[in-house]
Amino acid sequence: MIPLKDDIVSSRFPIINALLIVINALTFMFELSLGPGLNRFILQTATVPEQVLSSGALGWPSILYSMFLHAGWAHFLGNMLYLHIFGDNVEDALGHFKYLVFYLLCGFGAAWAHILTDPGSAVPMVGASGAIAGVLGAYFLLYPKARVLTLVFLGFFVRIIRIPALVVLGFWIILQLVLGIGSLSLRVQGGGVAWFAHIGGFVCGIALLFAMGGRIKRQNYIAKDGGFWDN
Repeated sequence: MIPLKDDIVSSRFPIINALLIVINALTFMFELSLGPGLNRFILQTATVPEQVLSSGALGWPSILYSMFLHAGWAHFLGNMLYLHIFGDNVEDALGHFKYLVFYLLCGFGAAWAHILTDPGSAVPMVGASGAIAGVLGAYFLLYPKARVLTLVFLGFFVRIIRIPALVVLGFWIILQLVLGIGSLSLRVQGGGVAWFAHIGGFVCGIALLFAMGGRIKRQNYIAKDGGFWDN
């Protein structure tokens, strides 16, 4: 399932969410400009579990850098799509400043979930996925009945249908859990998907939403005549 847009209208412009997308885009353009030097740049700046644990520090500089780096076009565009669809409404519920703190803390929590489940890894971890997973966790609680226009693949058939956010995001986190547990016995030194960063970010998003007093709007979101407004 690939979400395309939701039916919630934000009450204010999502300044922070838009800024995060811009920063991610600019960073990705910078990565593309490095050419053959990109791998060395990633090794020097991104989060490497083995190095973070051996340093005896929290690894915050490398984790922060990693949150804005991406491994390719598909990785970048997929993350930005999810952030665009779901981030504005979480920012609306938390407020601008709290949302920024929330996003960064989710990114740190996600990174440490990956570090602790694969402590001996020498492979750099990059991507905004963990922080965005936190956004998904918050959205999951805030707007479970919101409808998400979703691209669904049914064998050879492709359909675009409206699905409750509870189903879309519930399917997403279950998939992360299944693939994450399956990956525990298949550690690949060449890299792969940091499933536990996704899981950790999602859990952090739920916990931080309560800690930060996000306004629960389960029945209170606004839709346009039962249809969809672009966010």
